[in-house]
Amino acid sequence: MVEDGGGGGEEEEEAAEGEMPATAGVPALQRCNGFLPGKEAEDGGGRAAPAGGGERAAPAEAEAMLSAGGGRLETRLSRRRLAVLAVFSCYSLVNAFQWIQYSILSNVFAGFYGVSFTQIDWLSMVYMVAYVPLILPATWLLDARGLRLTALLGAGLNGLGAWLKCASLAPDRYPITFAAQAVCAVAQVFILGLPSRIASVWFGPTEVSTACAVAVLGNQLGTAIGFLLPPVLVPNTHNDLDLMAHNISIMFYGTAIVSTLLFFLTGVVFEEKPKYPPSHSQAVLQTMPPEDYSYKQSIINLFRNIPFVLLLISYGIMTGAFYSVSTLLNQMIVTHYEGEEVNAGRIGLTLVVAGMVGSIICGLWLDYTKTYKQTTLIVYVLSFIGLLVFTFTLDLGYLIVVFVTGGILGFFMTGYLPLGFEFAVEITYPESEGTSSGLLNASAQIFGIVFTLVQGKLTTDYGPRAGNLFLCAWIFVGIILTALIKSDLRRHNVNSGIMNLDVKAVPVDSPVEPESTTLKIQSAL
Repeated sequence: MVEDGGGGGEEEEEAAEGEMPATAGVPALQRCNGFLPGKEAEDGGGRAAPAGGGERAAPAEAEAMLSAGGGRLETRLSRRRLAVLAVFSCYSLVNAFQWIQYSILSNVFAGFYGVSFTQIDWLSMVYMVAYVPLILPATWLLDARGLRLTALLGAGLNGLGAWLKCASLAPDRYPITFAAQAVCAVAQVFILGLPSRIASVWFGPTEVSTACAVAVLGNQLGTAIGFLLPPVLVPNTHNDLDLMAHNISIMFYGTAIVSTLLFFLTGVVFEEKPKYPPSHSQAVLQTMPPEDYSYKQSIINLFRNIPFVLLLISYGIMTGAFYSVSTLLNQMIVTHYEGEEVNAGRIGLTLVVAGMVGSIICGLWLDYTKTYKQTTLIVYVLSFIGLLVFTFTLDLGYLIVVFVTGGILGFFMTGYLPLGFEFAVEITYPESEGTSSGLLNASAQIFGIVFTLVQGKLTTDYGPRAGNLFLCAWIFVGIILTALIKSDLRRHNVNSGIMNLDVKAVPVDSPVEPESTTLKIQSAL
């Protein structure tokens, strides 16, 4: 494997612990995300002078690394990164499966528990409601206590919620199944913000967008399986509630066993970070002392970053629309195709699988071209067109048409998800990837709740077309907001050597600060 640093491009054998060995004398440096102090430009001797105002300089070892490599740090890739990505994708898959397993069988569970469709919809919306108040504590925990603890919490709560569902296998136990789903919703808070953090901390600059797409793909695959498997495991036997309870128990117990296994795998596989940084942008962050990081200042900086705020809203609109369509898909299909619950699940599967393909293609494209804004805008426009086509062909009476239009819609709408994560990391570097991703997901949950409630009401009162047109109008607003985003690829600039390694996260539109504390960009020439 070719080393990622300035070591002449020679290949190295991996060490016994699964890491590419670094050059002698390079210390294992602590990671610090977010608020990074600036340093003065290098003097004639090649050493970085301390910043003005008594700021503490970087460790001597880090300075030696900087000067020896011409301002670029040694980096290595770890074999463990693939196992970390695989385990995360799997338990994210199970969490997404538990999110959608009720909604795709809304008529079955409404009959089993004797409740309304709205109460069944809340079993999906509780994921969105729980996320909003808990995202800031969760991102603080990710920054303060690290990746491993956050991953264990997500996997552990996911398993706990799955086992609690096994106690709700009776028609009078809707409150228990709701409480269990709420536990799974809390687990989601510790899952959705991790893809970009895992990709940045463990993967090199030529694979980071693809890794993020694969991490998001796990969640999408869980949604796909949630569309496909529950209608097969739990057919609508409304005349035999005992048989229905038995079928539901198979689904619940199977999910609990798998989620428990994944919790133990998480404990074995996950580490806080690799022994050596995988990219120069991560190496820069790891050289800085952790006491210089301020979570509060990081949040303030993000909300004063105008391009990020625009992305925050546009990402929330697109992803919230996807959540709403996924939640109400069963109702939309059975309105025009009565008795087609199984095909409704298959259409949902088609939508998400096509989106998984779109995610991987977009991730590979970003790694190859780094055209973040252009790709995001094109996918947004094509999602808008796809939803319009889906809306006006839904009632033609041909399920095959719905399969095709649903696949087209899913390819672009679901394929957009990793684009938003990676674009946010680029325009907010060196802020914490978990914080920016968490805020994006919080926006998506808020829009998802509003869209699901409004679209559900419109679908019930006026039909699926009215609800879908409501979403189309909002996605058009998202296109305008995306077009206004200024593309400032900070992380890419550091990795390619365009930006000086002396970086500090400051708002892009903030007043000019003293030279020692501003983001400095220098020509690679």
